[in-house]
Amino acid sequence: MSRLHVVSGKGGTGKTTVAAALALALATEGRRTLLVEVEGRQGIAQVFETEALPYEERKIAVAPGPEPAGASRGDSAGGGGGRRAGGDVYALAIDAERALLDYLQMFYKLGGAGRALKKLGAIDFATTIAPGLRDVLLTGKACEAVRRKDKRGRYVYDAVVMDAPPTGRITRFLNVNDEVAGLAKIGPIHNQAQAVMRVLKSPETAVHLVTLLEEMPVQETVDGIAELRAAGLPVGGVVINMTRPEVLDTGEVDIAANGARTGIAEALATAGLSGGRRGAAGVAWADRLIDPLLEEAREHAQRVDLERAEHAELAGLGLPTYELELLPEGVDLAGLYRLARDLRKQGPI
Repeated sequence: MSRLHVVSGKGGTGKTTVAAALALALATEGRRTLLVEVEGRQGIAQVFETEALPYEERKIAVAPGPEPAGASRGDSAGGGGGRRAGGDVYALAIDAERALLDYLQMFYKLGGAGRALKKLGAIDFATTIAPGLRDVLLTGKACEAVRRKDKRGRYVYDAVVMDAPPTGRITRFLNVNDEVAGLAKIGPIHNQAQAVMRVLKSPETAVHLVTLLEEMPVQETVDGIAELRAAGLPVGGVVINMTRPEVLDTGEVDIAANGARTGIAEALATAGLSGGRRGAAGVAWADRLIDPLLEEAREHAQRVDLERAEHAELAGLGLPTYELELLPEGVDLAGLYRLARDLRKQGPI
């Protein structure tokens, strides 16, 4: 079972929300998870409706325990009668400058000298002119959390979830330590880069991609998976986010796509939508509703047809697929717990 879950996706697909829901889903039966943010957007704090995250691991949520047999979908998100306790979700917003100070202390014991470098602006300068260095620090900090053990030799976190950069640069982001290990042939930087890559390319890690059933996000997902595989990075699953129900069955979709009008006005009049007026006048009134209704039905049919095609393309990747529904009112804290529950119901991820 994977212990590092890297969540990526095209901008606008909801990858931060999915990462947060996944962290909650993994924190069951007393398990402890760490949710890591690396882009400095404080997106995790917004999703969990809490204050900005500091550069320290902080508990932000308690996951609900497993649902008892026969529990209904309407049970409260945070628990209820008959539930066993869930686990804890911690969060960390990694700051590249602070991570560099950690590295300087870890490898070179600079102590106060490191703090002096920060005051002089040298650390900000280093992380700005060398974007690859920033990625090394971010991935290294996350992998350190994966490997960290307590005094009894047990892992501090059962799972670490990383809200990672978008699909377009996820392979370069994760593979940067391979490049660094090749440039620095010996020494602590080389050893650290190799240690990070051992985690990232091991069965402990799974890179999940979030997509919508739309052409561009799906194509970017397909391309991203090909790049990850070419780089030898372990691909996990595909999360199809914000799915919408089909309100028409297959036969009705076909009728809508063809723009059929036969009998619609009569049906509307008979149903009383003509304001109670029967006969020709009622049909004429109802007839004015047909074109707008047919236009909406055609648009729905086109969307359903497109989504089915995109779904088939994703199925062809041969990866586990998970679906999360669109929450019409937006994602609040209760909605986040609901998404976490839906992820758990779809099997291990």
